[in-house]
Amino acid sequence: MEDFDLDVVARKSVRGIFALVSRTFFIQVLSIAASFILTIFLDPGSYGVFFVVSSLVVFLTYFQDIGLAAALIQKKEEVTKEELRSTFTLQQILVLLIVIPVLIFSKDIAVFYKLNASGYVLLISLTISFFLSSLRTIPTVILERKLDFKKLVIPQIAENLVYNLSLIYFSISGFGLTTFTIAVLARSVVGLVITYFIQPWPIGLSFNLRSIKNLISFGIPFQANTILALIKDDLLTVYVGKILPFSQVGYIGFAQKWAFMPLRLIMDNVIKITFPSMSRLQHDKTALKLAVEKSLFLVSFFIFPLAAAIISYSPFLIDLIPKYKKWEPALLSLSFFALNTIFSSISTPLTNFLTAIGRVKITLYFMIFWTAATWILTPALILIYGFNGFALSSFLISITSIFVYFSARRFINFSFMRPVFRQFLAAVLMFIVIQSTKGIITSFSTLALNIALAMLVYFGILFILAGPELVKTTKFIIISVRNKS
Repeated sequence: MEDFDLDVVARKSVRGIFALVSRTFFIQVLSIAASFILTIFLDPGSYGVFFVVSSLVVFLTYFQDIGLAAALIQKKEEVTKEELRSTFTLQQILVLLIVIPVLIFSKDIAVFYKLNASGYVLLISLTISFFLSSLRTIPTVILERKLDFKKLVIPQIAENLVYNLSLIYFSISGFGLTTFTIAVLARSVVGLVITYFIQPWPIGLSFNLRSIKNLISFGIPFQANTILALIKDDLLTVYVGKILPFSQVGYIGFAQKWAFMPLRLIMDNVIKITFPSMSRLQHDKTALKLAVEKSLFLVSFFIFPLAAAIISYSPFLIDLIPKYKKWEPALLSLSFFALNTIFSSISTPLTNFLTAIGRVKITLYFMIFWTAATWILTPALILIYGFNGFALSSFLISITSIFVYFSARRFINFSFMRPVFRQFLAAVLMFIVIQSTKGIITSFSTLALNIALAMLVYFGILFILAGPELVKTTKFIIISVRNKS
């Protein structure tokens, strides 16, 4: 593996983030449009069925490689063909051990959750999609190892384009829940074909026990961490789908989808780049310190004001958008989930850093605590507050994620307040201005006017507080993007 210094990694990372965000901008807009159209044409019950079934399959997905893919990315030395093939072989064995039982017992699962025929077919299609996605792991790992994010983004663009266009077309055409069935299968096939086209590899079966054991030493703690996150989130959704009506699960899914949209659009792209980048900088604590602080600055720069905007403007959007009144019961949950994103935007870059430097057991301990707290607190709060207890629990537990900071500080002496405080203050003042002027919002035009005022307040205050740093960062991004070498 090529040795990367700070300047090389920084520029590659900036270009990678720029590529992911700029090249997927249309896809991101299309995804938002698809979600919006779905929530107009689908009833909360159908939305709830998809939320539960997809959570079940997502949960199963993370048993497919016991963290070996992440171990290959994090590995300092050059990855051998034997390691790639051994990982692929073991992964396919694990995948078949999941897919075959799910297909055999699919009718029993459908009966347990009282799924109709469309829900049953959706379960089958998601299971097939899970198998197809597993075939993409190795070429994706190779691209991430090379920090070749320009190619990595191509399958993402293609599959999301197919998926979202399918969602829009078939939901408008009245296909209901079957819309998801068609879209997930089309996405999987397109993503698989294009991934192998841009990054072929000498595919083959092998099983080198020594290679597997070395990777497992990192992979199992990493995957245990991920699986705990899924138990905390997706398996909990599967459980809630049994104790609450699908319509109420639909409210939870709607609220979570829109509140977490900024995390998916912004933070996921940053994390996707910074994990392999920080892994390449493990030898340089000064570089790691800078990388962590810039990650916190960048993520909070977007997430803090977006969370404030979601909480402030959602009630008006519910009133103004036709056929959106059915989602009004989800507003309280939406606010709790939005508050969750503020804390997640701080803790996730830090857990990402700990994982990148090989301290995966520390994040595992945090995840054990969060998982236990979630399964204790959520059922209790649902019992007291109904479906809104799900989001309330999510918010309360997210507050404890601030303790990740103290663990991360043991390894590098980075600043926490400097990267995030100014964005937080600007977002709070923006929120106050919105609340003070919301009386003027009676139409889409006055809503747009209020949003423009809020943006002016946020960026104006931030420029006063952090003008030189914003200018310096912007110049570095422009130079990095222009420099293709």
